[in-house]
Amino acid sequence: MTTRARSFDAAAASYAAHRPSYPPALFDAVETLIGRPLAGARVADVGAGTGIATTLLRERGAEVVAVEPGDGMAAEFRRTHPDIPIVRGDGDRLPLATDSVDLITYAQAWHWTDPVRSVPEARRVLRPGGALAVWWNDSDPTVPWIAEQEERLRVFFEVEGETHRTLPEGLGEFTTRSVTWTRRITLDDHLANLASHSAFLVLGEARTRAYFAGERELLDGLFPDGVVEEQYVVSLNVATV
Repeated sequence: MTTRARSFDAAAASYAAHRPSYPPALFDAVETLIGRPLAGARVADVGAGTGIATTLLRERGAEVVAVEPGDGMAAEFRRTHPDIPIVRGDGDRLPLATDSVDLITYAQAWHWTDPVRSVPEARRVLRPGGALAVWWNDSDPTVPWIAEQEERLRVFFEVEGETHRTLPEGLGEFTTRSVTWTRRITLDDHLANLASHSAFLVLGEARTRAYFAGERELLDGLFPDGVVEEQYVVSLNVATV
């Protein structure tokens, strides 16, 4: 797990350039579920990476601090967002004071934690009445070409499905929302986004190159104009403590 989690450091610039952002509706849903505006809220964005979610929280008026363990990701964050505070650490050892934040967010990052440690840390750092928001942004398998691509990936990596999306116990009952959204990007950017995932980052150059040669050939036929419409579903989960 650690090897995959830290694999992003060597690809931080590509991650920042190609990973999808999040729609405004996601943050509307966060505000609804936490029962307050993000504006003025003290927020810790844990596993912030290159700052994709952090910047959007800041734009909503949150007083946000990023928490990131990776050298490469933190360096890219500082390069592109020099005005947003970032501290080094992870969810298992939050470098934050007790009762110091109103909201902790994990955008695509909760599965890298050990809940035995990260749950008590979240409870320690959150103020009374504070909330934990955990979300994942996944390709929408109801779209036929996406479902076919997901099946090719499953077969290629010989996996049975995700096993790390279990929500933690000990933080109260989670309320969930799903937000569907799309973006149009070039085929090159679509493949670069796919290549920035940890499974490929640890795979090795030869096998990665072979996979993407075949994937490009298939997608060239589906998208002859070189433009791909990706559809995503953000699964948002919020618990108040």
